[in-house]
Amino acid sequence: MEPFRLRTARLELVAATPALERAARAGASALAEALSCRVPDDWPPPLSEDTQGFWEEALEADPELVGWATWYWLLAGDAAPPELVGYGGFTGRPAEGACEVGYSVVESHHRRGIATEAVRALVDWAFAHDEVALVRAHTMPELAPSIGVLDKLAFELVGPGAEEGTIRYELPRR
Repeated sequence: MEPFRLRTARLELVAATPALERAARAGASALAEALSCRVPDDWPPPLSEDTQGFWEEALEADPELVGWATWYWLLAGDAAPPELVGYGGFTGRPAEGACEVGYSVVESHHRRGIATEAVRALVDWAFAHDEVALVRAHTMPELAPSIGVLDKLAFELVGPGAEEGTIRYELPRR
């Protein structure tokens, strides 16, 4: 199965497939080969060490889930091949008109606007689906950079998150 791809000014986002998730589970060199990219030494991004390859079985069982799971973020630069700098995506298909987005960037590429650029593309992709009227995000109140991304994209803080110690943001379709 050929993955979905989204392009932004600097990034190419590649939707996870079962094969990509198998590669992620196998490690950085397998993922680099599967994505035809360089993988930085600080891969995986913070708070995502235990989620590599998480979606493999679900995507295998339900190919229609592609796009509603993880997307891998490749940064094009002067050197080829591109570099894997982050990943994020959705927690599954929309339910009751809403979906949830999450994201993380490798520490060596923090504070460069990568998360904002990628999450904007993901939100636009979600809103291109008629069934999505609202995009949610959960974060921790101490993660100022994550909150900054949500603020830049006009998400609004609406209260406590789904898990203890988190806060929830929402962005309705405009």
